[in-house]
Amino acid sequence: MARLEHVNFTVTDPDATAQVLCALFDWHLRWAGDAKNGGRSVHVGESESYLALYSPKKPLQAAVDSNFSLGGMNHIGLVVEDLDATEQRVIAAGFTPHNHADYEPGRRFYFHDGNGVEIEVVSYENR
Repeated sequence: MARLEHVNFTVTDPDATAQVLCALFDWHLRWAGDAKNGGRSVHVGESESYLALYSPKKPLQAAVDSNFSLGGMNHIGLVVEDLDATEQRVIAAGFTPHNHADYEPGRRFYFHDGNGVEIEVVSYENR
């Protein structure tokens, strides 16, 4: 059996992105420091899993649509206990939820963070 430990993706400002994710999802900073190619990485999450937020020293280029790119990351799915409360935090942070759905096995919505990363928020509670 295997479990997912982390996902590493590129953002414009790993420290700022980490602050937002910690506020939205009640996560904590696990590690921050220098990374490959003169960049910086920040790890945020919980004790068993985390997101590694990386930014290289060189300026970033705009990404192509990940749905049409081999190996593209289409979204990150996160499970929360209280979907409605999390959605209110997402809205208060200035993001726009979309694609609300209620189908087995849970309720969900999506939003794009400040880096253009789509995040799916799902709850299996209160069904």
